[in-house]
Parts: sequence; C-alpha cells; structure tokens
Amino acid sequence: MGAPRISIVIPVYNEQAILHAAVVDLRERLRPLGWSYEIIIAENGSTDRTIAIGEELAQKYSHDGDCPVRMLSMGEPNYGRAMREGILAAKGELVICDEIDLCDADFHKAAIAILETGEADFVIGSKLASGSADDRPFIRHVASIAYSSLLKALLGFRGTDTHGLKAFRRSALLDVVQACLVEKDVFASEFVIRADRGGITIREIPVQVIEKRPPSINLFKRVPNVLKSLAKLTWAIRVRG
Repeated sequence: MGAPRISIVIPVYNEQAILHAAVVDLRERLRPLGWSYEIIIAENGSTDRTIAIGEELAQKYSHDGDCPVRMLSMGEPNYGRAMREGILAAKGELVICDEIDLCDADFHKAAIAILETGEADFVIGSKLASGSADDRPFIRHVASIAYSSLLKALLGFRGTDTHGLKAFRRSALLDVVQACLVEKDVFASEFVIRADRGGITIREIPVQVIEKRPPSINLFKRVPNVLKSLAKLTWAIRVRG
C-alpha cells in the first residue's frame, strides 16, 4: 500500500478513560468519506494506561492498509513536542492536528475540502471566530480570549485562535514546524504565528467545542508555565526571528 493521503495527529496525556472510544468513534465517522488516512497517537508522559491502550489500538489496526493507527511516545509531559514529532512522523500530504476530547469530523471534512481546492494551505478551527460555539466552562472561554489578546499585543497575531484543531498541507508547513523553537503549551501558537509571518495562506473556520471530559491539567496551575513559555515565544520571534 502507498502512503496515506491524510495524517491525523492526536497528542494525548493520561487519556485512558476516553482514548479507545474516541479513536474507534473517529474511525467510524470517517468511514463514509472513503479517505486513505492514518491516525498518529502522540503520547507524552502519561502515567496511566494511555500507552498500553494506544499500543493495543495500533496493533488492532496494524493490518488496515488504508486507515492504520500508529503510536509515538515522548516519555515526558510535553504537548508541543508531541505535536511536533507527530507532524514530522506524518506520512500524509495533508495533516490534521486533532484533540482527543474533540475529534470533530465536521472540521475534518471542511478543512480537507479547503486544502484540496487550494484556497488555503493552513486551516484553523477557531473557537473564538464569529459563528463558533464554545460550550466549555465560561472561565476557560475567557482565558482563551485573554491569551489571544496577549498574542495580538506581544506578537501582532492577526487571527482569533491558535490552539485547537488545525489542518494544513505538510509540504507547505514543514519548514515552519522545523523553525519553531518553543515547545509545551505554546508550540501551537508559535506554529500559527510563524506561518502567518511567513506568508502562508491561512483560513479560519468556526467550530463547536464540546469537550468529552474535564481538562487533564487544571487551568490555574497552567497559567505560570504558559506565561513563562509566552515570554520565551516573544523572545524567539521578536529577537531570534
């Protein structure tokens, strides 16, 4: 079998409760589309049964030539590194960066259609764009707005959202991925901002966010690390370039 047309990269951390069901459900919802795709589970530092479940899924679908599941393990809690390594390992020309608690097949279909028409090389699923529906707790919605506002003020970000669902043409964005200097929580932001600064054609589309479980990391515990990483990101883009 040849390389899959589409790679779906899903960073995961301590997701034993939903990993198996989410992957099986995603495969079922994609089945009618007839896509040739792979799912890459990019595990990072889990301490529960996430690794074992991911390996079971990879084994279960190892003989599915059109839709295999692959498992990567980073060995440390690092969302950004997991996403980066998943993208670098992707075999598909079109890449979707997903979230295990979202797995929005409607976004997948809309984003791939945009990429295939050549309308854009990078599609962002924005939970803050006009027409979106963010059903997360209100405090998390406010935090997302505050974070995007900081990106606008510090780095001239021109969109509405950098985190969440993404789809892109791998050949157009590979150099951008490799140029990113900051990992962990803000890798996704650096990725989007560098793409925009590099002249990549980006289109945002609104998405509905309905999470399948509470966040794996407490919002307030994340804030100090995010601010520290944001300072590194500002230095990486404003000083290093």
